Amino acid sequence: MDVQKYKILYKEGEAEISEKKSRFIAHIAPAQTEEEAQAFIEKKKKQYWDARHNCWAYSIGEKQPALRCSDDGEPSGTAGKPMLEVLTGQELHNVVAVVTRYFGGTLLGTGGLIRAYTKSTQEGIKESMVIEKCLGVMLSLTCDYTTSGKIQYLTATEHIPVLDTVYTDNVTFEMIVPVEEVGSVEKKFMEASMGKAVLKKGEETYYAEIDGKISYDL
Repeated sequence: MDVQKYKILYKEGEAEISEKKSRFIAHIAPAQTEEEAQAFIEKKKKQYWDARHNCWAYSIGEKQPALRCSDDGEPSGTAGKPMLEVLTGQELHNVVAVVTRYFGGTLLGTGGLIRAYTKSTQEGIKESMVIEKCLGVMLSLTCDYTTSGKIQYLTATEHIPVLDTVYTDNVTFEMIVPVEEVGSVEKKFMEASMGKAVLKKGEETYYAEIDGKISYDL
């Protein structure tokens, strides 16, 4: 059974913080597979070849994601693990994070390192674009013009995304409905139309609201 909702990174982000003259540069990016995540990590290692550390973490998959991390030479548990905890704490999937550290000459200690890697990862996510993917069902509803006003009102009050409205001899609404709400929504539509609406159920697909618009088949 597919996961009904989960968060992903839609656009990658970058952020930098400083702690006692050490620079922490975070890069957060989408990755669909572990191979993509590892390729991104290697890319950043080459880009910042002169840095002392390129620590990383990733969460790949929807149901039981593959969770991996590396301290890359930092004291055990002070970099990769706190970075991964940020990703899982924000419930992000299919995402990779790399934090590059340029040593500033002052030791930060275990607590200082954990705080720095945690904060830099958080700031990187803030500069990214996170969306929530929802599993929905394509639904087509055809009714007469008299009933169409009731259907429009229902889609608005129930927050049902309408992808298109086609006006011919009748009115056809092309919608996408959260998979867990299909049964109750169909019932409400039939009640509103007094059983006259014609409903056709289509395929399941993931969708999300991006920049105020509904995108699907993500």
